[in-house]
Amino acid sequence: MERVQIKPFIALAMILVIAIANNGVVQVCNAQSVCNVPISGLMACKPAVTPPNPSAPTSACCSALTHADMRCLCSYKNSNVLPSLGIDPNLALQLPPKCKLPRPNC
Repeated sequence: MERVQIKPFIALAMILVIAIANNGVVQVCNAQSVCNVPISGLMACKPAVTPPNPSAPTSACCSALTHADMRCLCSYKNSNVLPSLGIDPNLALQLPPKCKLPRPNC
């Protein structure tokens, strides 16, 4: 079983919580990214990965994923942090094909 470090999860959770809680701060956080996806891109994708009625990914979401480090994103697949933020990892894995990008090999 692959050992996953906790620090990246904590950093991701903190960035997402700050971005979600403080909509005005998102512009300040735009310089930050997770797995080569800018925070604004993550926020654009959130409606598409939030159950129970996810929306289709927006063009902004798909654009943000074009340069994503898929191996890095795959490391969050079994994270407890994503569900605690309302993100369904299975829906997240469906985004690349929906955006006409190669499916990650997680």
